[in-house]
Amino acid sequence: MPEKRLPDTAHAELYDRLQYQVAIFARRVEQARIGALGDQRNSMDRAAFLLLNRLDRTGPVGVKALAQAMGIDSSTVTRQVAPLVDCGLVDRVPNPDDGRAVLLELSEQGRGRLSEVRASRQELMRMLLDDWPREEQESFVALLTRFNQSIEAHRP
Repeated sequence: MPEKRLPDTAHAELYDRLQYQVAIFARRVEQARIGALGDQRNSMDRAAFLLLNRLDRTGPVGVKALAQAMGIDSSTVTRQVAPLVDCGLVDRVPNPDDGRAVLLELSEQGRGRLSEVRASRQELMRMLLDDWPREEQESFVALLTRFNQSIEAHRP
């Protein structure tokens, strides 16, 4: 087993700044989501937003497959989907391959609500990045995507 190298002082300081900025980022994203910035009427909690986006991309899917795709357990998906079904954003539809099972599907109401929230969030991103050069915006998206992929690759 290779021995772990301790980071040198410069790397330790860099990682310290990075972890602090990630913590600040997480707090500010949450503040923006709950309406401290942007259009509060188009806010939606993170779990609902991610679930609706996934259903929009995949189409009808079972709870187990949805949980696996999102990297969470089935009971969490079931708990998070229940209020979305109750308020009409997600439909339970028969599974054509197994009449005893159901699939989750984004409803027309859910598609409309997701569209509203996406538009509101896009406007917020435009507002926040308006004075950034386009190439910096592209770099930020690429680096944030890569960072998220690194997190995904290291989850148990």
